[in-house]
Amino acid sequence: MSTSASSLSAARTRGIPDATVARLPIYHRMLKSLSDAGITTVSSDELARNCGVTPAKLRKDLSHLGSYGTRGVGYDVAFLSYHISRELGLSTPWGVVIVGLGNLGNALVAYRGFASRGFEVVGIVDTHPDVVGTSIRVGDQSLRVSPLADLEAVVSDRRAAIGVIATPGEVAQDVCDRLVASGIRSILNFAPVVLVVPDEVEVRKVDLAVELQILAFHEQRRGEEPPVIAHANPPAAYQHSPQGYEEALHA
Repeated sequence: MSTSASSLSAARTRGIPDATVARLPIYHRMLKSLSDAGITTVSSDELARNCGVTPAKLRKDLSHLGSYGTRGVGYDVAFLSYHISRELGLSTPWGVVIVGLGNLGNALVAYRGFASRGFEVVGIVDTHPDVVGTSIRVGDQSLRVSPLADLEAVVSDRRAAIGVIATPGEVAQDVCDRLVASGIRSILNFAPVVLVVPDEVEVRKVDLAVELQILAFHEQRRGEEPPVIAHANPPAAYQHSPQGYEEALHA
């Protein structure tokens, strides 16, 4: 999951490179795993190896935050985890509103890693009549799926700070505009489009197809040929239709 715009902006103010900010959540996740395993100290070599970076890069990244290691001992796991969490703005939960409850939206709502990493789903929005008004279990609470017409009220009343777009690409820009108009300044976009936003809005894009295409490129470079795929009939599933969003957006 991505850092919020406020965390990125604060980091830039202090001169922390974007590449370093992007690696901080990886360090934080690994430190939490170590803490859960009862490990109290970790060397830079071990932490770097577990995070998939070089020790030199790890030490340089952490130097932007301050000096938290002890020569010959390493890092105090809890202490370093706290400071990275504070740097990422995770000391208090960030409210998240998810727009789009298709297959991907449902998977995001069901994901249990949000709460442990400083995020709370506070709103779910969709346009499908079979979905709107139903209650969805999110962690220890149930949330009612709101219609798109209530998006601004959901953002305001529930103090959402981050918007997640999991709609069809055809309507993603309109949904984005509504989120921005509601005061959202941090957006995670799963729709296969490039969103146009004001300078003060931070957008992180997740395109699974692009990532797969990059992997296919590397497979091809290794001289691999794709195996013959055995096709199966997929089960029927609720699919998003852009028509419902377009009608709601222009109602």
